[in-house]
Amino acid sequence: MKAFVVDKYNKKGLLRLAEMPEPQLQDSDVLVEVHAAGVNLLDSKVRTGEFKLILPYRRPFILGHDVAGKVIRVGSKVRKFKAGDDVYARPRDGRIGTFAEFIAMDEADVALKPENLSMEEAASIPLVGLTAWQTLIDRANLKKGQKVFIQAGSGGVGTFAIQLAKHLGATVATTASASSADLVKSLGADVVVDYRQEDFEKVLSGYDVVLNSQDAKTLEKSLSVLKPGGKLISISGPPDSEFAREKGLNFMLRLVLRFLSRGIWAKAKRRAVQFSFLLMWAQGDQLSKITSLIESGAIRPVLDRVFPFEATNEALAYVETGRAKGKVVIKVR
Repeated sequence: MKAFVVDKYNKKGLLRLAEMPEPQLQDSDVLVEVHAAGVNLLDSKVRTGEFKLILPYRRPFILGHDVAGKVIRVGSKVRKFKAGDDVYARPRDGRIGTFAEFIAMDEADVALKPENLSMEEAASIPLVGLTAWQTLIDRANLKKGQKVFIQAGSGGVGTFAIQLAKHLGATVATTASASSADLVKSLGADVVVDYRQEDFEKVLSGYDVVLNSQDAKTLEKSLSVLKPGGKLISISGPPDSEFAREKGLNFMLRLVLRFLSRGIWAKAKRRAVQFSFLLMWAQGDQLSKITSLIESGAIRPVLDRVFPFEATNEALAYVETGRAKGKVVIKVR
């Protein structure tokens, strides 16, 4: 099968279009014919080696973390799916590889595709949808009437998280450029801060939750937005020691991550707020709940561009510019 692979970690290197063996099917796996794959900033970070200590892959490996397609074969222990089912998923770490014509995934990571979405629309959902769900519901326990600040509202995670937060009954603030203000308002944002004209930390205060997706400087500024007892949840680092413990990382890595995150932990403690790092995980049951929200009309996908499979490198480069509004997807077939 054709696939785009990482041969070596390189910030300027391109993915190589290669002929790779069709994935082997394990007893609990579904083999999926890939129709579309979402492109995420995580793909870029994995390609450059930024996460190689916590997400080690043996090169060459196939990149890609979002998929929508059709089940063509199932393992002997699979009970949820059958050949012919249209599905979507974020395959678990260690088994990524959606930039390919086929992928084998554990059935626990997979959900039936929303009936009202195309393959391209469905492929845009899993990673950002699960990130928003695990941040706002699992980690923040966001409630009706609370206030949440979601950074970069026009991005992939932002466009989904705004809609989910509004569905939960929260008041939502976000940052966006003037050209993206109408988009984020249409998704449910109540307060839009033009990051080119205003400093969000001077405009916002008394928030219950912040979803940080930006750099370390923005992470620190986010502390001042929260009220005492508020929660700062970051999806862009630095990973903390609790994350290292959950992932079962070795003692030395735990020490390194504790060192890297000690500054933000100390500042959060002084302000009486909670800080945590979240790297989303594959979860088919949660994705099924997201399917229900999409089919009910509570959440809609936001697509910026769809690239042909052959232009996967161009799609990844476009995501790296940070200019995409919503998600970028590659159409495989």
